[in-house]
Order: sequence, then C-alpha cells, then structure tokens
Amino acid sequence: MNANAARSADAPSAGWKDKCAAIIPCFNEAAHIQQVVADVRRLLPRVIVVDDGSTDATTERAKLAGAEALWLEKNFGKGAALRAGWQHAGELGFEWVLMLDGDGQHSAEDVPGFLACAETTGAKLVVGNRMGNARKIPPLRRFVNRWMSRRLSRLTGATLPDSQCGFRLARLETLRRLRVQANRFEIESDMLVAFLAAGHTVRFVPVQTIYRSRATKIHPLADTLRWFRWWRRQRKRGTGGILLAPAAPANL
Repeated sequence: MNANAARSADAPSAGWKDKCAAIIPCFNEAAHIQQVVADVRRLLPRVIVVDDGSTDATTERAKLAGAEALWLEKNFGKGAALRAGWQHAGELGFEWVLMLDGDGQHSAEDVPGFLACAETTGAKLVVGNRMGNARKIPPLRRFVNRWMSRRLSRLTGATLPDSQCGFRLARLETLRRLRVQANRFEIESDMLVAFLAAGHTVRFVPVQTIYRSRATKIHPLADTLRWFRWWRRQRKRGTGGILLAPAAPANL
C-alpha cells in the first residue's frame, strides 16, 4: 500500500454513508465488478451499478456483491449511464454521488480523500488526479489526456491536471441543475466545463494510478472525433475565462 492509500484508508464520517451513493457505470465488466462493489461498500453502503447494455453477467455479479443494479436495454454510453444513476440516486434522497469505473481502475482506498476534500473546501465537484504517477498510464492515453487537459484548461481559464479521470465526487443537486448532456466518454469534459461555467469550485485530489493489460472500452477514432465535436461546440459557446480554486493540498 502506497502513502496515498495508507492516508486514505480511514473510514469516512458516518454522515457520508447516509448522504452519498456510489454510481458505477459499466459495460461488460463481469470479471471485475463484484470486487469493485465489495470494496466500495465497505465505505459507502449504497452502490448503484448502471449496466449499460452488457451482454455478460455484469448485473448478476454486481447484485451478488450487494449493489443495486440498473440495466439499460442497449449500450447508450457512459454519459447516459451516469445520468441514469444520478436520477435514481436523487429519487432515493441522496445528496452526493461518488462516480467510479467498474473495471478496477479506481481504488476504494482513495474514497475518503474525496470526502475529506469536499468537507474541508466546500467544493461541489472533486476530481481524481492520477498525474502524480503518470508513468503508469499507457503512453497513448497519457498523451491524449494531457493534450485534452491543456485545451480544456485554456478554454476555461482553469488549471485541470487530469481532466479525463472518471473518479469523482459531486453534489447531486448542483450536478442535476447543470447542462451536462454528453452521452459517451466526453462526459468527463462536459461535467468540468459545466461546473466551472456556473462558477462552482472544483478541486483535484491525488489518487492511485491503476491500469491492467487489457483492451480499453474507448474507441480511439470514434471517441476522439466525438470529443472534437463536443469541444468545438464549447468554444462557440464562449465558456472561457473561469478561474478554478487553487489545487487541493497534497495531504488531503
């Protein structure tokens, strides 16, 4: 266990267990979802898995681990799956949502760091930052992430070290009032721009960098072209000039 993991392993305060639900959008993650759910439920008992049209046993294994599972009839995309999870969490009365992937890329050991950051800074959106150990990210994905992060930083006037990390904590009421409409992997960028354009504080916290040697769900050509179309729309709207709060201290 590294220093970040050891620091974050403390249990969250009791209040978070009642007001925060974990949302895990996933597609064909039967090999990993059961362990991911079990790890998260040790900290946040309510886990909502949104199965984005899987053809394997993702839903069944999520339920075995104690998650509530929503199954979408076809693969609508990560953004659409997240919005379905937000809607359901709101109907259940939760105030916050913790978002993470179902493939094991995100460690539950880092969850308390998100909660502590929200408590101490008042941020409505807290985003994981893997760049403290960027060499563990596959070279092409590291390059694309940094390239996109630089462009989004210029667009918003903010410093966004890891704009594509899907490990996030958000105030649900705020999130659902914003215009976050992307259906697929551009959802991470769309969410950041929406929070900043509305004047909300965004913070980044260090998280572990975990990658497994298997195929990504991202389609390099199709998803990159989709992101470019999204980016051009944002530039036309003129969302620049928004100042981000200083980065969260490394000891959170």
